Amino acid sequence: MKITLDISKLVEEGKLTPAEAERLKTLASHDTGSLGINILVGFGVVAVAGGLAALVPDVITAFILGGAIFALGLALTFSRTQQWSLLASMCTVLGALIFCGAILTYAVGALAAMLIVTALLAVAGVIAHSGLLIAASVLALGACLGAKAGYWHATYALAIYEPLLTIVIFSALALATYVVSGRLRADHERLALMAARTSVLMVNFGFWIGSLWGDRLLLLRGLTHSESRAVAVPDWVFSIGWAAALIAVGVWGVKANRRWVVNVAAVFGAIHFYTQWFEILGASPSSVVAGGVLMLVIALLLWKFNKRAAAPAP
Repeated sequence: MKITLDISKLVEEGKLTPAEAERLKTLASHDTGSLGINILVGFGVVAVAGGLAALVPDVITAFILGGAIFALGLALTFSRTQQWSLLASMCTVLGALIFCGAILTYAVGALAAMLIVTALLAVAGVIAHSGLLIAASVLALGACLGAKAGYWHATYALAIYEPLLTIVIFSALALATYVVSGRLRADHERLALMAARTSVLMVNFGFWIGSLWGDRLLLLRGLTHSESRAVAVPDWVFSIGWAAALIAVGVWGVKANRRWVVNVAAVFGAIHFYTQWFEILGASPSSVVAGGVLMLVIALLLWKFNKRAAAPAP
């Protein structure tokens, strides 16, 4: 579990000694450095995996190459040699991504292949202690429901065809992984929390898309062979449900001292607010000013709430 402390203020208030503060700063500096290295490794591995996937002449070669790199990573991981730990992590992640990419290419993105890739990424993530692979496995599960993202010149796209199902499945996954995280050792707790956080993002994406277009329940219609257009969830249900969920989760995050949860609730709360505001009133100078004033009022109320909650009991 990670918490946020204002070291300088705690020293000024006499709640920490200067020696304790220096020790905490040293530990935080080491953790920040590790985070920076992991981010660079993550971007580098994804770039290399994507490039090799494009350069490899056929799927069989990609299978062999990915499997060999993954096996090397596993061998280095199980050797438990500290000096090879970074290389082991890179090889395991790189091999897993190439191998899973080969599976999807061979199966042309079939649902069964996506489910297999989801499971393989999750297992590889646990073995390699890789948050990147764990997050990728959660996103792959979203792809099983038809979730997509894309980019072309100066344009980003997000598509979720089953908003309600996405919300239900990833809410359950977020809750399950969060509950399990409290019973695991530190390394595996981090992975479980990564899965929970990625699931929370997917839940918010589902609410976002649903609040704009509703949900026509395409999967349910396909399973029941129903052509009725009356079977649908309107957009206003998602709008109200999203607002209620953000408020509830944000308040819980404050009480449980989960800073990441509070920040995510605030970010998606702003996205939800401005999305619905401009959808209803349109983008005009007056609507922008009114929306900004209302957002500042909400921020002031939250600040007062946080200050009251942080005040020591008499």
